[in-house]
Amino acid sequence: MVDLWGRVNRYVQRNCASFLFRRPQRIDLQRPMISFTFDDFPRTALLAGGRILRRYGLCGTYYTALGLMGGGSPSGPIFVADDLKNALNDGHELGCHTFSHCHSWKTRPSAYEQSILENRRTLAELIPNCQFRSFSYPISLPRPMSKRTAAKYFQSSRGGGQTFNSGLVDLNQLSAYFLEKAGGDLELPKALIDESRHANAWIIFATHDVAPHPSPYGCTPEFFEEVVRYSVESGAEILPVSEALDVIQGLDLARQNSRKTDYPQSAAV
Repeated sequence: MVDLWGRVNRYVQRNCASFLFRRPQRIDLQRPMISFTFDDFPRTALLAGGRILRRYGLCGTYYTALGLMGGGSPSGPIFVADDLKNALNDGHELGCHTFSHCHSWKTRPSAYEQSILENRRTLAELIPNCQFRSFSYPISLPRPMSKRTAAKYFQSSRGGGQTFNSGLVDLNQLSAYFLEKAGGDLELPKALIDESRHANAWIIFATHDVAPHPSPYGCTPEFFEEVVRYSVESGAEILPVSEALDVIQGLDLARQNSRKTDYPQSAAV
């Protein structure tokens, strides 16, 4: 029997928040842009993934759920306190992933907000003067009210979607391409990079662990390095998420100011 209700529920979950509580941002770049991100922050994401990024002079964004610190996970051992400081010292960005790695659809919005706030407070205790600027929805796309909540605290929030960001995008639900979903086929992320280059778009690559024998949520160091290498050779500007968005918004503001000066107001009589 066809699970009609299940299909309807999955459709609602995939699309409900997409149409609500949008924060539009125009992306109009002169060259393509790429960001590398890691969800949950398994230790291998920094020890192996971060080492590869440093080899190319690059930095990434590590979406961090501080309630998981020092524990285990399906993607391997999670970061320890020293990893947070080491990531920052290497120029990486720490992003928020809720404190308890809350399911973004199943968690009540009030509890979701409390987990965001707890993550922010804990970061301030561990690393004074450090703040989360970007957010990644754990496990699934969010409920609409959780999406609205995240927008109060972050410059951007990221989901999935397996595509790049171009044209008019929603800063409260940026798209990402999860490398593990390529199934080890390098031609898939390479094709996305090529397509993005022609569109001057912004790719946010995402994964979890980077290990010789990765979990279903991660990829091998060899695969990751090939994607990084191809990204560099594409000529894209490669920045952590919040730095990339600063560039995008700076260009947008400069264009707006330019249009104002092109049409000066008449002098008062």
